[in-house]
Amino acid sequence: MDYKHSIDALRHSASHVMAAAILRLYPTAKLDIGPATDNGFYYDVELDKKLTQEDLEKIEAEMKKIIKENQRFERKELTRIEAQELIKKIGQERFKQGRLDDVPEGETITFYFNGEFCDLCAGPHVPYTKQIKAFKLLSIAGAYHRGDEKNVQLQRIYGTAFATQEELAQYLERLEQAKLRDHRKLGKDLDLFLIDESVGQGLVLWTGNGSIIRQQLQDFISEQLRAQGYQQVFTPHIGRLGLYRTSGHFPYYKESQFSPIIDREDLEKYAHEGCTCGQLANDIEKGEVDGFLLKPMNCPMHIKIFDSQPHSYRDMPVRLAEFGTVYRWEQSGELNGMTRVRGFTQDDAHLFVTPEQLDGEIQGCLQLVKTVFGTLGMKDYRVRIGLRDPDSSKYVGEAADWDAAENALRKAAQTLGVPFTEEAGEAAFYGPKIDFVVKDVIGREWQLGTVQVDYNLPKRFDLSYIGADNQPHRPVMIHRAPFGSMERFCGVLIEHFAGNFPTWLAPEQVRLLPINDELVSYAEEIGAQLKAVGVRFSIDAKADKLGAKIRRAEVDKVPQMLVLGAKEREAGKVSARSRISTALTGDFSVAAYIAKIREEIETRALPTLDPSAQKQGK
Repeated sequence: MDYKHSIDALRHSASHVMAAAILRLYPTAKLDIGPATDNGFYYDVELDKKLTQEDLEKIEAEMKKIIKENQRFERKELTRIEAQELIKKIGQERFKQGRLDDVPEGETITFYFNGEFCDLCAGPHVPYTKQIKAFKLLSIAGAYHRGDEKNVQLQRIYGTAFATQEELAQYLERLEQAKLRDHRKLGKDLDLFLIDESVGQGLVLWTGNGSIIRQQLQDFISEQLRAQGYQQVFTPHIGRLGLYRTSGHFPYYKESQFSPIIDREDLEKYAHEGCTCGQLANDIEKGEVDGFLLKPMNCPMHIKIFDSQPHSYRDMPVRLAEFGTVYRWEQSGELNGMTRVRGFTQDDAHLFVTPEQLDGEIQGCLQLVKTVFGTLGMKDYRVRIGLRDPDSSKYVGEAADWDAAENALRKAAQTLGVPFTEEAGEAAFYGPKIDFVVKDVIGREWQLGTVQVDYNLPKRFDLSYIGADNQPHRPVMIHRAPFGSMERFCGVLIEHFAGNFPTWLAPEQVRLLPINDELVSYAEEIGAQLKAVGVRFSIDAKADKLGAKIRRAEVDKVPQMLVLGAKEREAGKVSARSRISTALTGDFSVAAYIAKIREEIETRALPTLDPSAQKQGK
């Protein structure tokens, strides 16, 4: 058994031990499911009390007793009738009967027993409970039964388990680091963004500070796009429902879209005829009623721009780019700060290419993603090729087109020089894709940039260009977004840098620290020179000691500080302290410092110092 399967068995076993401990402590608890996850395990339970951290400690202590008993995990096969009787006998019909009903007819039904506990389960498990040597219960969260917010809300208890105490300790340390880097906390502390319930869950409000970071990233990617010959376009936030019927986004992604907005005339007609909401929804589904849809994707509108005028093969490729905001209906329990939202802006582009241009244009897209990651110091990443699942009906188009698209992406991935995997079932409904999975500085993985090849939407919209033979030909589309979404990318960046942004991204780049009131005028003179070259700065003119001013700048994570005393004023110099850069530390003439910081900004230099390793107030 490989490590992945063995650690899954260990964690799955730990979830059973946790469920057994819960029933010992709370005999009336109703159990739902308790699978292993990528980083641990959980169990969903219904209780007549709200669990607390103190309860977690009690459950953990009871788990240790069960583990010490060295109970054996025993697998038993039961008939469906035997399984129903057992579920009733142990008083777990509430959720387990439904889970039993999910097991297809003819499939083996298995239960696992350890001590007095048993559970409907396909396994696998470790042989004995004593093999669970390193585990920890972590948190409690709400979770709807079967993930449906229409169902009852359960309490989900999260835990983790590893083969050794050393691995567990390393993981718990990463969790502590993650808490310190949490973009939701840092976003509030640094005044970068907010989510206001009166505006709506999952809808990000960018503050002045956060908008600077976003604009700098947009300016950066726009430079790259201009160099590669992209045209910038703008499209509306809403479009006709029929447009998305043609593209296939409606109804393929219907469940993840906001409800259609129906024309007032149609609403009045249905109301006048006394029709129900269900009848209206059915007619929308069948296409008998049109309306508008909050834009879930930018591609159909870019297609319309391409199709608005004739194209020759000499015009190809046509590259259209937009920072386009789209809207998806995410379940409220899945929303998470900036990394899982309902409205987000993609650094989106769609390339319309000839088949002969496909390989070269994919390479250009991949190089763009690599440039983005390299500039931001995200050099530890892998590539995932999302392929269609041959057994699924969700994919559109012909097998030959899918084969060509998948082969093009395989060929491109092989040139990147980084590990890549192929995963069936991860393709978009219209075509396969390459996703970049980035590992941050504390080892967590994030799916960010994506490149997709699409033969299907050009067919659905009947796109064409005139070839060298003077005949119409079908273009191929490439969808690409190096950042993925500005919201998610910025959330990841906040955590990656722990809020200690490189100077070019920092909302406030320099803070001037006059050591007394008499030196404020000197700070203002230097500030005027910084402003003239576009450096973002502030002056801390509060009547405080220098140590307090330095601590404030460090708490605000300002990357560069200039200490200004009488000696500096007389010499026309500054005493520079940098939290992140060796090049910007020391004594400089004002002109030399400005030249240095401009170089740091213009080259988009990465931090060369670790701010967390520095002592505050020195």
